[in-house]
Amino acid sequence: METRRIDPVNCSVARALSVVGERWSLLIVREALDGARRFGEFHSRLGIARNLLATRLETLVTAGVMRRVPYQEPGDRQRFAYELTEQGRALRPTLVALLEWGDAYLADPQGPSVIVRHRPVDDAGSCGEPVKIVLECAAGHSHLAPGDVCRTPGPGARFVETS
Repeated sequence: METRRIDPVNCSVARALSVVGERWSLLIVREALDGARRFGEFHSRLGIARNLLATRLETLVTAGVMRRVPYQEPGDRQRFAYELTEQGRALRPTLVALLEWGDAYLADPQGPSVIVRHRPVDDAGSCGEPVKIVLECAAGHSHLAPGDVCRTPGPGARFVETS
């Protein structure tokens, strides 16, 4: 009996992982979200080999996650800083979700090493409380359990025949 199922190759998760699925790529994005911009900052914060860092930065630039911005110190040659694009900044919830999962299952016995917070109280109404990722449907039902969520074909779905 043949059945149809969604083609696993035509998948946004697979496409996203082709850009940020390598360990160093998300760590570079994490550091950029925390303010790193220059090659040397990424290198010293991460301890990554220079050639690997250059390769990962180029991948992120090519994918549109980061952009190279020229700068020049007085008396020095032109260099490039790396800034997150809107696409790159949009990865913050992904990193927060990974952090939550890691804190729940992999943290030291003393607890998490980092807590993501709503910026401390200021004129913008921030409160300083911890941030968490919440699954919510378009109808506004929130705090969905993993078992309450399923994948269904979308408008771009392609199908494969299975036997």
